[in-house]
Amino acid sequence: MKKLFIIAAVSLLAQGISAQTIDRSYKPKPGPAPVITIGDPVIYKLANGITVLVVENHKLPKVSANFSIDAGPITEGAKAGVISLMGSMLNEGTTTKTKAQFDEAVDQLGADVNASSNGGSVSALTRYFSPAFLLMAESIRQPSFPAASFEKLKSQTITGLKSSEKSAKAISTRVVNALAYGKNHPNGEFTTEASVNGITLDDVKTAYKKYITPSRGYLTFVGDIKPEAAKALAEKAFGDWKGTALTLPVLAKVSNPAKTEVDVVNVSNAVQSEITVTNLLDLPLTSPDYFAVLLANQILGGGAESRLFMNLREKHGFTYGAYASTGSGRFQSKFSATAAVRNEKVDSAVVEFLKEINIIRTVKVSAEELQNAKNLYNGSFALGLENPARTASFASNILINGLPKDFYRTYLQKLNAVTTDDILRVAKKYFNHDNTRVVVVGKTDAFVAGLTKAGFTVNAYDNYATPVSATAATATAPAKSAKDIINSYITAIGGETALKKVTAIQQSGEMDMQGNKLGVAFKKMAPNLTSMEMSMGGQTVVKQTFNGTSGYQMQMGQKAEMKADEIAEAKADKGLFNQLFYTTDGSKLEVAGITKVGTANAYKLVVTSASGKKKTEYYDVNSGLLLKEESTTTKQGTEITQSTEYADYKKVGDVLFPHSLVQSIQTAKGGQEFNIVIKEIKVNPALQASDFN
Repeated sequence: MKKLFIIAAVSLLAQGISAQTIDRSYKPKPGPAPVITIGDPVIYKLANGITVLVVENHKLPKVSANFSIDAGPITEGAKAGVISLMGSMLNEGTTTKTKAQFDEAVDQLGADVNASSNGGSVSALTRYFSPAFLLMAESIRQPSFPAASFEKLKSQTITGLKSSEKSAKAISTRVVNALAYGKNHPNGEFTTEASVNGITLDDVKTAYKKYITPSRGYLTFVGDIKPEAAKALAEKAFGDWKGTALTLPVLAKVSNPAKTEVDVVNVSNAVQSEITVTNLLDLPLTSPDYFAVLLANQILGGGAESRLFMNLREKHGFTYGAYASTGSGRFQSKFSATAAVRNEKVDSAVVEFLKEINIIRTVKVSAEELQNAKNLYNGSFALGLENPARTASFASNILINGLPKDFYRTYLQKLNAVTTDDILRVAKKYFNHDNTRVVVVGKTDAFVAGLTKAGFTVNAYDNYATPVSATAATATAPAKSAKDIINSYITAIGGETALKKVTAIQQSGEMDMQGNKLGVAFKKMAPNLTSMEMSMGGQTVVKQTFNGTSGYQMQMGQKAEMKADEIAEAKADKGLFNQLFYTTDGSKLEVAGITKVGTANAYKLVVTSASGKKKTEYYDVNSGLLLKEESTTTKQGTEITQSTEYADYKKVGDVLFPHSLVQSIQTAKGGQEFNIVIKEIKVNPALQASDFN
């Protein structure tokens, strides 16, 4: 199948230049920390446990309200994904209105109304706020849970999971949390296709009854409304609501590794590897260390002037950016230092990450670095106060976290009191070095040897944080030469005699691309004539063809002729089944061990063509069938990794053909995946050379 290249357009943003004359030879001196004046909200308590907070702001004729339920971390277990599905179902209609009727009622008010698994929100002009607020309450209190919507949302969830199956970033997020907390911890568990398929509508209704409740509820009004009016509206909408009494879960403390470990996950199509250096910590907002940790994190990895950024990007050019983040709150959270790094530079980048973490733990930061970090917080905190919703969140944070009433009034005072000694102390306490976890998700072939050489012990995991034994596959699979692997494949799909009888192939099917269904048609005629056409609604959107001497690609009416190197590559194909010619077309074959492709053990075969181009093919150890092939090319300075996975082999005539193909295209800036289902295959149809013009 011919390769598809997606060219992303880059837009440039112009910046204005001030005409004011400024002496840039002197750095401006920082001014004093802004004086913070925050008014207290009016607070009411409803009989059913809902806390109502009202922040008046009459500058605009608009009101917003947010209802949140403080349930804490929820363990879903085998039903992982049920809470999210339940939250989505709250937007699918009520007992008095279908989804269409509900959405129309919201639109007529010009409002924004949304419900979720932890509450709901509403925003509208003052004159329309009351009916909009009641609609929000109705979506929370009276969902209808239509079965058709449930099946639709399940399908969408599974599609979303499949679309990120090969995303190193998505895999990293899942695996980092699972390894840090454990897969049975609410912060470590994750949603899978199997868990979603196991969820029933009754499961959703059960979760709703348990977690959507006035207990531990906080209802915040912000904007053009009087406290008495807000209280009356809250009573009208929620006053008679009763529900399950919630208690915060008590979670067992999770330990960090006794000794620093490096955990890797292989994503063979990844152009970059996701590196995360992480450890768990306890940092409630009431901790005297809280403000020092904020500043220490800012200095280490808070932005473009931080140490990690200046080292890994500016000094070494390993990445577009390196950052750090530190969690806080009532439950265990994470310190993490992260970057997406070129595969071949992973080992060096890991060393630099740990070096910077060790330095901030052992050497005092400069007074200038500390002051710069304080200046950033002084400005951003004061600027944030212009948003009334933020000051409203301060009030609920104080209640939820048991903070002193003046916590935010004295916020900058405490921040600016932090010393360089404080930074050294908290960095040593909260940023681990000798007992941390390094997780790398990417093309392991490119960096595991370097990590081992650097002295790290490397542990391998699969995409779902399950340990992978390096010797499991080799222990059960016999060693084979490259020639034997290819011969086994040829035999598995029909044998050399049957394959040589195939002179033309015509395939048609359907492709799923980002939720859109496209028709696909492929034609091949020996030795190397090919045609691929994608259509939508009966209209051709992409066509690629090669007639043996020349070819072109047409996309959305724009035609581009094949370049000389592309023509040479197309001509290099000697027949419809390349493997038949590997021993005679100058190709070099190298067996690079056994690895996993999905759940199957597969021989990894590196194929180098006569022209020097490389690709990797993976053949099932047991069946001999081709499971996957991948290659890396560079177009206009951008490295592109392409892979195709093959499955659902069925016999057509005397030959087995795959009827399921998953194509993936990855670059440093992201990727796309195409799921193709072949509906029909014709062997030796009456094709002519003119079909490839």
